[in-house]
Amino acid sequence: MNAHGTPVENAAHGGNPAAPARDVRLSVEQASYAYSVTERGAPKFALGPVTFEARRREIVAILGPNASGKSTLLRLLAGLCKPLSGFVRVDDKEPSLLDPRERAQRIALVQQESALIFPLRVWEYVLQGRYPYGRRLRFESKEDCLMAENALSQVGATELRDRWMEQLSGGEKQRVILARALAQQPSLLLLDEPTQHLDIGGKVELLRGLRRLVDENRYTVVVVTHELNLAAEFSDRIVLLHHGKCEITGTPREVYRRDILEDVFNAPLDVEIRPGGKPRVMLRDTNGRGERLE
Repeated sequence: MNAHGTPVENAAHGGNPAAPARDVRLSVEQASYAYSVTERGAPKFALGPVTFEARRREIVAILGPNASGKSTLLRLLAGLCKPLSGFVRVDDKEPSLLDPRERAQRIALVQQESALIFPLRVWEYVLQGRYPYGRRLRFESKEDCLMAENALSQVGATELRDRWMEQLSGGEKQRVILARALAQQPSLLLLDEPTQHLDIGGKVELLRGLRRLVDENRYTVVVVTHELNLAAEFSDRIVLLHHGKCEITGTPREVYRRDILEDVFNAPLDVEIRPGGKPRVMLRDTNGRGERLE
């Protein structure tokens, strides 16, 4: 839908018929938020009404310049704050109303930085994802170990289980962080700029892995990113934010319009549609030539 609330797409994957309502995992309807109010009564920062859906086996990318509201929207989806208007529902439940244990069983949030308080091996780190299912002061169960093993296997990191976290490369660490989130057995996986510290090869490897996980395991993934072309390549739909407002939502082909992207990102851009139907964004120089953005 565009900034005025008009839908621009019916489904992901280039206009296929809409999925049944039972396949909708995440539903966001006119959800807005504002931080602390100033002395004049105006909100310090506001996220205007946002509406979109995400289904099983879908990746939704949240795009926008810095300070456009991406992280605020992710916090709403995670249930860390409650919408001022509208609602957010995950499997027909409002995450902000769930107790922390149930919320963590349904939603896994991977932040930009995951600092270690004390040294841990990979196996111990991934087992932390099982905390929502256990009781205090108890050892991990056989099921916990099985879920942690499965999570490491899903991200191709089984061979890392005995390594220390601080010894991992950037790409290895991101896979292990993702494994800990998968160990929670969430239905909704939220990622805040997971490719931020990776080179282009690491970025592609991580997003390919996410695409495979989504397709094979019916996860729903929402990822905040600045990577326009990678989002177009791996995402089913896009939510584009600008100045705290939802500019447009839809498939990458519907959202990636030159006039919209140039206005949002304040840069001279060209958009071409590749043979497979996916858009590619290029930076346009003064001589009219396009330079591909990574």
